[in-house]
Amino acid sequence: MDVAILYSGGKDSTLAIEYALNKGYNIKYLLSVKPTRTDCYLFHYATVEHTKELAKILGLKHILISCDIADPVKEANLIKNVVLKEEKIDALILGGIGLQLTQIGSLQKALLPSRIEVFAAHASQDHDKIIEYMLNKGYEIIITQIASDGLNKWLGRKLTSDNLDEFIKDSMKYGFHILGEGGYYDSLVIDGPIFNQKLEVLDFKKIMESDYNGYVLINNFKIINKNILTI
Repeated sequence: MDVAILYSGGKDSTLAIEYALNKGYNIKYLLSVKPTRTDCYLFHYATVEHTKELAKILGLKHILISCDIADPVKEANLIKNVVLKEEKIDALILGGIGLQLTQIGSLQKALLPSRIEVFAAHASQDHDKIIEYMLNKGYEIIITQIASDGLNKWLGRKLTSDNLDEFIKDSMKYGFHILGEGGYYDSLVIDGPIFNQKLEVLDFKKIMESDYNGYVLINNFKIINKNILTI
C-alpha cells in the first residue's frame, strides 16, 4: 500500500512511521504543516519546522507547508490540495490512538471522496503501553508545547523511563491525557530505533503565553551520527 504520513515530528507521528515500516507499506512522503499561529485545530505549532532535518535523517521524502488559518475544514483542505497534487497514495496515516474527532473527521471528509483512506496508526491501543514501548525502544521524546495545569514543569524536558511514573501521576492529578490526546501537550522525537542519526538540542527557549500554555523554541541544535539500529 502506498501511504503518506502526516508528520509533526512528535511521538505519535514518529511511531506512525515505525508502524508503516513494520507493515511493509511504501511511504511515499511525510507531510508536515507549520502553522503561523498557535490556535490551529489540526496541526501542532511548536518545533514542526525541524521535521525537515528529521526527514533527512529518516531518508524519506518530505513536504513542509505553512498554515495561517484556524478552521478545521479549511485546514483539511490544505492537506487535500497537497495530497491530490503529489504522487498517488492509498492512505494518509495519522499518529495517535484515537485522535480528536475534529482532526480525523475533518481529514476523512476531505480525502475519502478521492478514495484516500485516513486512519490513526495505533487506534484503540493502551495509552500507557504505547509510551512505555517508545521509551523502552529508545525513542527520545521532548515535551515541546503544553496546554494544561501540571505540565509547566515538563515543558522542554525529556520523558524517560525514570520519570514516566511521575509523569503518569501528574496526568492523573491534573487530568491531562497521558499521550496528550486532545491537545494537552505536543512533543518532538529527536532519536529512536528508526533513526540512523539523532538531533541534539543545544539551546532552547520557553515561551509562556499564560500560566498553563507555552511552547519551546529551539535556538540551536546539531545532528549526531550513530550506529544504525533495527526496529
